[in-house]
Amino acid sequence: MTLPPLSLRARIIALTAATAVLATVAVGYTVAAADGDGRSPESVAAPGLTLDNAPGLYHAARKGDVRSAPYSSSGTGAADGARSRNTGLSCDRFYASGRSAVCIASHPGISQKTKVNVLDRELNTRRAVVVGGIPNRARVSPSGRMVAWTLFVSGDSYASSSFSTRTGILDTRTGYLVKNVETLQLYLEGRRYHAPDVNYWGITFADDDNRFYATVATKGKTYLVEGDIRTWKARTLRRNVECPSLSPDGTRIAFKKRVREGTRNPWRLHVLDLGTMRETPVAETRSVDDQAAWLDDSTLAYALPGRAKGTSDIWTVPADASASGPSLLLNDATSPSMVVAGG
Repeated sequence: MTLPPLSLRARIIALTAATAVLATVAVGYTVAAADGDGRSPESVAAPGLTLDNAPGLYHAARKGDVRSAPYSSSGTGAADGARSRNTGLSCDRFYASGRSAVCIASHPGISQKTKVNVLDRELNTRRAVVVGGIPNRARVSPSGRMVAWTLFVSGDSYASSSFSTRTGILDTRTGYLVKNVETLQLYLEGRRYHAPDVNYWGITFADDDNRFYATVATKGKTYLVEGDIRTWKARTLRRNVECPSLSPDGTRIAFKKRVREGTRNPWRLHVLDLGTMRETPVAETRSVDDQAAWLDDSTLAYALPGRAKGTSDIWTVPADASASGPSLLLNDATSPSMVVAGG
């Protein structure tokens, strides 16, 4: 059946109604887009690094979405039943401390690049740096002044496994940027040392914004080094230490230790007392390939592979020889970091 053509008045009414519907949809889409995931760091505002004046646990959830939640060490763990909040950031690695945060994420392009976004207390970008490599580790000093990151890179002829690392440091107060810390004057077991295969990774800062610890590798061996930014020197302290993490009180370092050769469960989490140089394995017996984070002076958090392929979960364990074993903190999460209230 053929319908009669609409009159001019009917057409105007129909067009007006359609325009109103489209405008409503457009407004709804805009609101949804503003509240949804995938915003660039430059557009992020609240909630920032404050959570109702309470300690805040930050982590990267599935697809890299960075979330925050109140945290209690009373045994109930993350969020204390409260719902976590989406910051709007999307990062392969994230870390926050003091008044700063760092978000590192793969940067689109023909070659492997990473965009390093250094963020302020409100999670707005203060500085963005694009460097070659794949995101690996990220850390911020307790005050938030110093920021560090480690990337996997390829192309070094000496790298037998076809990749090596590049570690950078940024001083947010002065703006001074070091894209590769391999220029450090290294003293290996007391002697000045230089070799083309030297690699650093996993920086962790002391609270003076000058001293730091990291892993250095050369000739198939790994060492814990203590570095000094002002003198630009580093000295080895101990062998077989990787991905160090300095405790809030500055007296201990959590690290992963190679306990067996090969790729099958090679690591065991340990804690090193810097005063006595005595190391203690923690109660986590699974192989942790992560740079553990301290939630407080007695608790470590770290990521382990999740049930689904390509996912991870965050676990905690006491940072001593306690009989208390590991506990699941968050599903589908990685990159834990604790921001102290008012920090």
